[in-house]
Amino acid sequence: MAVARRRLSVGLGVAGVACAVLGGCLLLLGPVIIRQQVIKNVRIDPSSISFRMWKDIPVPFYLTVHFFEVLNPKQVLQGAKPVLSQRGPYVYREYRYKTNITFHDNDTVSYLEYRNLFFQPHLSNGTEDEYIVVPNIMMMGAAVMMEKLPNFLKILLSGALASLKQEAFMNRTVGEIMWGYEDPLIDAINMIVPGLIPFKGKFGLFIDFNNSDSGLFTVNTGMKNISQVHIVDSWNGLKKVNYWRSSQCNMINGTAGEMWPPFMSPTSLEFYSPDACRSMTLVYEQSGKFKGVPTYRFVAPKTLFANGTDYPPNEGFCPCLQSGIQNVSSCRLNAPMFISHPHFYNADPSLVDAVEGLHPSKDQHGLFLDVHPMTGIPMNCSIKLQLNLYIKQVSGIIQTGKIKPVVLPLLWFAESGSIEGSVLNQFYTNLVLLPSVLEYLQYIFLGLSVPLIISAAVLMAMSKRSDAEKSPSAPARQSKAPSSSSETTPLLHDTDTPSQDDAEA
Repeated sequence: MAVARRRLSVGLGVAGVACAVLGGCLLLLGPVIIRQQVIKNVRIDPSSISFRMWKDIPVPFYLTVHFFEVLNPKQVLQGAKPVLSQRGPYVYREYRYKTNITFHDNDTVSYLEYRNLFFQPHLSNGTEDEYIVVPNIMMMGAAVMMEKLPNFLKILLSGALASLKQEAFMNRTVGEIMWGYEDPLIDAINMIVPGLIPFKGKFGLFIDFNNSDSGLFTVNTGMKNISQVHIVDSWNGLKKVNYWRSSQCNMINGTAGEMWPPFMSPTSLEFYSPDACRSMTLVYEQSGKFKGVPTYRFVAPKTLFANGTDYPPNEGFCPCLQSGIQNVSSCRLNAPMFISHPHFYNADPSLVDAVEGLHPSKDQHGLFLDVHPMTGIPMNCSIKLQLNLYIKQVSGIIQTGKIKPVVLPLLWFAESGSIEGSVLNQFYTNLVLLPSVLEYLQYIFLGLSVPLIISAAVLMAMSKRSDAEKSPSAPARQSKAPSSSSETTPLLHDTDTPSQDDAEA
């Protein structure tokens, strides 16, 4: 029994020590192993898991467009406040893919990314054949652009507009406004003021958005420094753009807006947007989960489109009177175009009050990015922007009537997408489930080691106590044996001790 107990205690002790060693190894080496796997698989390398996702984005992206129809164009010409009605959404499935992928010796890679858009009738509230009353963008834009030119040129343009039957507002289909329409006004304007509109053919707000690239990006691969992966090295060969009035505003910061370096901190992220002609900074809002995957949510700060008075670093973007809009005329052919959040969300209230029909809301009009912080891969996103046209009465151009100066919303759009299906399952298994299993195992092993070692110690103590109780009984029996012999064996008496008879004698 004692031998069995001793063997059991040794077995439990060995098992306890083994669990402690395994738990300690997982505790120390587990994070290192996971980190190395993340580094290996998020860098831009043909052998990495994320390379295929980076090259041909498998995430279903959708472009959702809402137009603002002007309900009172005649009254606006007489100086009334524009009354707007939101139309749509008109939804397009967006496919993105990269071409001309070229790796360089300085740990960078160059590529062109193309976008293809396909109308989705079943997701849309309307068709591309529907007519919408909007400002005559070409005419009103040209009028404001010519405001400071000599009067005879403006009168000449006004005569050309009359002969072409051009008016301040037009009734066009969604498809025409989006993808372009033939307009003889383009040639007429270029004849009067050569180079004012540096393009020919069709004009459409998204004509350069479909079947076209967003410029030549050169980004870091992260092969030598993982903290630099996806960071833009140059765009169209430029280290900085020259659209804006300050060096800080012209900087190309962050990534191309698709992925970010891994092991993110809950602070902020940056990306360069060719559509906005600038770098943008989003700030951390909260932690959450997207279908079981932990995420950091980043949103636009109120300072994103603030003017220089409210936020001095933005002075180089826009000498605007109101906060909440950004003048992009310098990168949009000098047309008086402004970008903002939809419905002038987070903008100066005067912009909302200048028109009727806007209802800004964070839930509907705020942009966000939900990014997995360990890998820097977006799980769910919705980037929303609004296009606005500055219109006003221009003396000498009678077609502008008595329009009061106003930043008039034309449309707002959202580019949205989220990881789903097999991509989500693979992502969850490799980067969420397995690390969680390793984490749980280390605590299970460490937790088991304690009772096992304690049990072994208890059994060993019990075994020693049992042995100790048995060992004194043997000497006791040995001490009685001589006593018994001395009583029965006279020969063992000491001969020097006198007997009773000798004593009497």
